[in-house]
Amino acid sequence: MIEIHAVTIDAADPYEIASWWSKATGLPLGEGDEPGDDEIMLRTKQDPFLLFIRVPEGKTVKNRIHLDVNGTEGRTRNQEVERLTELGATVFDDRRQPDGTGWVTMLDPEGNEFCVCRSPEEKGLQS
Repeated sequence: MIEIHAVTIDAADPYEIASWWSKATGLPLGEGDEPGDDEIMLRTKQDPFLLFIRVPEGKTVKNRIHLDVNGTEGRTRNQEVERLTELGATVFDDRRQPDGTGWVTMLDPEGNEFCVCRSPEEKGLQS
């Protein structure tokens, strides 16, 4: 058996993209992390944490793995999409359905895909 310790995300500027994800998630940057560092950590409540590392090459193809997120603090999926857009994310593929199901695939400022799903409250309201 293994434990997942971290989800690592390649980045051109680890501090910049980790700061964006910090704003998006409310997770704090690792203690002592500074601009220019090659590795920046966002500590979650428990492992796995998010680790952003500097790589020399840019993103060229679709991610093979991505994060699925949903709103908290009473925010719906649609409100979360709007909030993340205001923070600098872009909508890549809108899969919302008329019955309220579905998700929205977004891109963070470095082009990494992630999906915004319905909040737990919305899932409870849908059949």
